[in-house]
Amino acid sequence: MTPRSCGARLLLGLGTLLLLSACGLNRELARQADAVVAAERPGALDCDRADHCAIPSPYRELVERARASSRPDAPAHYVNVLEVGEDSLLLRVHLIRAARESIDLQTFIWAGDDAGWLVLDELIAAARRGVKVRVLADQLFSLDNVDWLSRIARAHANFEFRLYNPTFDEAVTQPLEFAAGVICCFSKFNQRMHNKLLLIDGQIGIAGGRNIENRYFDWDPEFDYRDRDVLVLGPPVGAEMRASFEQFWSHPRSKPLTRLNDVNRRLVAAGGGQASGFAPPESADLERIAALRTRATDFDYVRDHFAAAALPVGRVDYFSDAPDKAQRPDDPSGAELTRRISDLLLAARKQVVFETPYLVLSPSAREVFRDLYKRKPRVPIVVSTNSLAATDAFYVYALSYKYKKRYLKRYGFQIHEFKPFPADAAEFVRNYDRLAGGGNAGRYQRYGRTPLTRSGVRLGLHAKSIVIDDRVSLIGSHNFDPRSDNVNTESGFIIYDRAVADRVREAVLRNAAPQNAWTIARQPQTGPKLIRKLNNVIATASTALPLFDLWPFRYATSYELKPGCRPLPPGDPGFEACYEDVGDFPEVDLPLKTIYTRIVTAFGAGLVGIL
Repeated sequence: MTPRSCGARLLLGLGTLLLLSACGLNRELARQADAVVAAERPGALDCDRADHCAIPSPYRELVERARASSRPDAPAHYVNVLEVGEDSLLLRVHLIRAARESIDLQTFIWAGDDAGWLVLDELIAAARRGVKVRVLADQLFSLDNVDWLSRIARAHANFEFRLYNPTFDEAVTQPLEFAAGVICCFSKFNQRMHNKLLLIDGQIGIAGGRNIENRYFDWDPEFDYRDRDVLVLGPPVGAEMRASFEQFWSHPRSKPLTRLNDVNRRLVAAGGGQASGFAPPESADLERIAALRTRATDFDYVRDHFAAAALPVGRVDYFSDAPDKAQRPDDPSGAELTRRISDLLLAARKQVVFETPYLVLSPSAREVFRDLYKRKPRVPIVVSTNSLAATDAFYVYALSYKYKKRYLKRYGFQIHEFKPFPADAAEFVRNYDRLAGGGNAGRYQRYGRTPLTRSGVRLGLHAKSIVIDDRVSLIGSHNFDPRSDNVNTESGFIIYDRAVADRVREAVLRNAAPQNAWTIARQPQTGPKLIRKLNNVIATASTALPLFDLWPFRYATSYELKPGCRPLPPGDPGFEACYEDVGDFPEVDLPLKTIYTRIVTAFGAGLVGIL
């Protein structure tokens, strides 16, 4: 077969797929599926108590305290900053079991692994005891198993599951459908719901960077994220979280499972047979799951290590984009979140510390940081982000690599790139256990899944946080990049409290410390001065090009602190003596990855808003 005929067949296949997809929802199939669900979905409850057999929770006392002391002019909240992934999963399970009335869960990714199965199993159990459970997941990267989804549709009358922005009215996007979505309707296909929220009884919420997948909870055997989310409770912010979820739940892009053709086909084909249960994945670590469940239901344990360490705070705002933000780019209200972040940054006077997995700034962010750099006195900007060796998206890192000179010279960033095998991996959990109240370091003796050698599990940053002047913290899903500004919907908390700001700042600076990150600074100044100047001019001109940024000699490189030296900022007279140049891409031993990165750097500037 000739290349031309292959191309013709591919185009014909895509064209056929587009024609089929244009038919949209099969309404007759949906009607039949609704009948199957109505007939087979159980409604009986496992509990006849008024509290629906919720387990006791120490957070109930904090809810009552916050309600009793909160006033319109002086709101009251309690906050736990969750740095350790497994702790964050444990609290999710605990709160699901403690729910008395409702559970609302919103996520960008829901995987079918141990964590995904555990959360699903707990939610269905809550529904069966009488709690109203609603789940909204972005379609593109969530539960790509049609059989699971058809069983979820029949799980229980109290359990509702919707997918946001499905491609061609199907729950699972096949490779050809992915290509067709890019070709036929890219703007809609490209817009995703990046929000993460677990809301219990409209009062207790967890939001931040974590999705429902092993790697966000320190459970993946190959690659885990160092992430951050926050548990917040209190009447004012509870109402904000509920209003945001309702807005997404009722939006036309949020589709019930019986409005998706592939799920409906499975439902109708299985009609007349009861939905079976949800067995854990074959590779599931059942001992680990059982141990976490035991701790999650232990009142004293949760009280001593989490609720007792919750910080009392005043003002907390829950931020969330509108579901149709990308559909109305000229509406100022759609960019309200970006405006709020910009206003907070522009109010900085002493220091900005921020952490993002992808250091690719939007035009509005660049304008803000230019303004801060011009201030007298200048506002220091400390940045914690991924190295190429640690990132989960090398193509996005390549764009950050392209603009390092701009970040260092025009904005004055102090950039620290996270190592894939940070030196504090073994101590990380014990340190944050101490911050949370101490006394349970022994439970992490098996924490060997975090890398201690180069053959261990790789780590990457996924946290998205800003701390301004040690007084305001922003923790959420917003990556501070063009996608977050203009395309995806985002959510999280803005917390106006010095103690919380100190906690988050300490965590970010720990990730940026020399044992855990490389420092990015100007290349060593060697060789004739004229040659250095010429290289600088050519590199600047090459970076300014939207394409063909091919100049190989870059302004910045990565540095490692030498033994016996104390950390110094770039520009300090003693910096070069105490830091060793370790090259552009330290610990990357795959030549192809390096080549790919340079290719994207050269030709990918136009993809900033997409990647």
